[in-house]
Amino acid sequence: MGQAPAALFGKPIGALFAAHDVAAVRRALARERLEQNPLHLFTGAACGAGLFHVIGHVHGGLFILELEPAEAPETAAFGRPDFYELLKGSVARFGHAGGVVAFGQIIADEVRRISGYDRVMIYRFAADWSGHVIAESMAQGKGLHSFLDLHYPASDIPAQARALFVKNTVRMLPNAAYRQSRIEPELNPGTGLPLDLSHAFLRGASQMYTEYLVNMGVGASLTMAITQGDQLWGMIACHHYGTRQVAYDVRTACELLARVVSLQMADKQRLDEAEARNRTAEVHERLVRSIAQVDDAAGALLDCQPNVADLIACGGGAVLTGGDCHPFGETPPDKELLKLASWLRENAPGDVFATDSLPALYPDAGATVTGLLAVRIAKSSADYLLWFRPELLRSVKWAGDPSKPVETGPMGDRLTPRKSFALWQETVRGHSSPWLPLELEAAEKLRVALTEIAHRRGEELARLNLELLRSNQELDAFAYVASHDLKEPLRGVHNFASFLLEDAGAKLDAPEKERLAVIVRLAKRTQSLIESLLHYAKAGRGPLELSSVDLNLAVAEALETLSAHLKESGARVEVGKLPVVLANPEALQEILTNLVSNALKYNDKPDKWIQIGCLVSGEPGFPAKALTSARCFYVRDNGIGIPAAFREDIFRIFRRLHQQTEFGGGTGAGLTIVRKMAQRHGGEVWCDAEDGVGTTFYFTLEAGHA
Repeated sequence: MGQAPAALFGKPIGALFAAHDVAAVRRALARERLEQNPLHLFTGAACGAGLFHVIGHVHGGLFILELEPAEAPETAAFGRPDFYELLKGSVARFGHAGGVVAFGQIIADEVRRISGYDRVMIYRFAADWSGHVIAESMAQGKGLHSFLDLHYPASDIPAQARALFVKNTVRMLPNAAYRQSRIEPELNPGTGLPLDLSHAFLRGASQMYTEYLVNMGVGASLTMAITQGDQLWGMIACHHYGTRQVAYDVRTACELLARVVSLQMADKQRLDEAEARNRTAEVHERLVRSIAQVDDAAGALLDCQPNVADLIACGGGAVLTGGDCHPFGETPPDKELLKLASWLRENAPGDVFATDSLPALYPDAGATVTGLLAVRIAKSSADYLLWFRPELLRSVKWAGDPSKPVETGPMGDRLTPRKSFALWQETVRGHSSPWLPLELEAAEKLRVALTEIAHRRGEELARLNLELLRSNQELDAFAYVASHDLKEPLRGVHNFASFLLEDAGAKLDAPEKERLAVIVRLAKRTQSLIESLLHYAKAGRGPLELSSVDLNLAVAEALETLSAHLKESGARVEVGKLPVVLANPEALQEILTNLVSNALKYNDKPDKWIQIGCLVSGEPGFPAKALTSARCFYVRDNGIGIPAAFREDIFRIFRRLHQQTEFGGGTGAGLTIVRKMAQRHGGEVWCDAEDGVGTTFYFTLEAGHA
């Protein structure tokens, strides 16, 4: 203004402005809300020199006026467009943007079109206040390198600068190499305090910021805050590779755009979240529907379309059920997955566990897994659904050549985009991209759905088991009654046919005698079947009285019962050391007698032998089928063996693998009764055999769990 500061100290405002302009200032003070709210008051001469835009605001009990030249040569060269039309078109284009990134790109294009800067970027803050360039618009033909998708550490824009941007949302620096003008006097004579210029547009920039711009080769900048309420969401950063001072109305138009953007950004973010939520809900619904239709939940989670990998963005994962691993994508080996499940069971008692830095909590995580989201499928076991994410550095795209050395600016290499990116790499090393609230919610919903499906299946299984138990009881009762009631009529048929054959045999010819003999044989055969059926029915009826039984004595009694058969066959019997068990003595006798009898009957070797023994869990030879039992008993022989295709058929009632006349006959009910007795003790019976070499029958007795 052509005046020395000292010449104006102590003068009234009329020393600066004409009377009508002073009146405009007084009206603004009386009518406008100027507290921390800079407003354009008028454009006029100051001290009789040139034209100035006069902006005023009230802060800390002071009325602060800022004067900036009304004309700028750069702006004159750029032209004087109709900013109302420009803004109207920009706002209309904003409405067509679908989500945050698309909206950001339109913002960058529109601001550059209005302001004329060489580069405009939309910079978004993360939860840790690091930044990410999500959109960029650049002037063509100037050889500019893109900064799109670059990340920057929180230290690039420190907390003090962020707080200032919330108060003063627009900052312009026409010349990054400018020389500051000091406030005179530096302390307010009335208060003894420095002047607070937090809301002033002409406030000087920090040396850190100007150094940053110079190191990037930027000559001028315009920065506008994007806010959500009183929180800083991001910034619109404009760079020019030369000096640039845009006119007040251009800057005002950009500021208005920034305010519109701040209002609309929350809507665009909600739109992104709604679309993501809808996609997740659709995947969840289809996934749950697929799981509900099959018995193999683990298979459905991975094999259906869409599958569990489509529900939550990840690099890989696994479904762990019953000690089995079903991995997908990039994962550690199965052994490491099971080890991780054990760690989760001990250290993550909740139903859903998430971390973006697993190695910090679990040093054995390895290089494959940095982020982990785990859902416990069953509380009583180590069954988990896992999603993995790699280290964040592996999923970030470089804008430019990552092998290019760090460029050193005139003020050192501390502040350049590439150096900032290197600093950001150091701050996020050992972290994955964080798990979003929407993803945690989706994981919890899937856990609830899996639990409900398992609960419904459990209820259905319990109902079916109850029906099966009732049906078996009714069937046992029917078999008992039917076999008991059939015995007398059949005995009569057998007796009368025998009497007729004896008394009238001389009067009958050969074919008639043969027919009567067939009736006697069939009646006797049917009588044996009915006796076996009655025996089987009795085996399933009534309470099972349990007591401590010395298995050595039980085996001795069974061998004594079969002594005649043993002597006739010449078989050798070897009995190992056997324990005392909780069992029903009669049922145990039934099991042993049937198994030893079969071992004697189905043996065609000249040198026959039978081994009876007990295996303890963990010792060599303990069968896999008995893993839930502490002990397993066996009866082994060197007989004819059983073909693999018939090893289950032999336990079906009246099912014989040979003709009635072979191997001493029989009804085929013995092994069925053995299985019934073992199952009533809470155990099971099965066989392992080699055709023509021999057979081993195993059985367990878990009477305490019956």
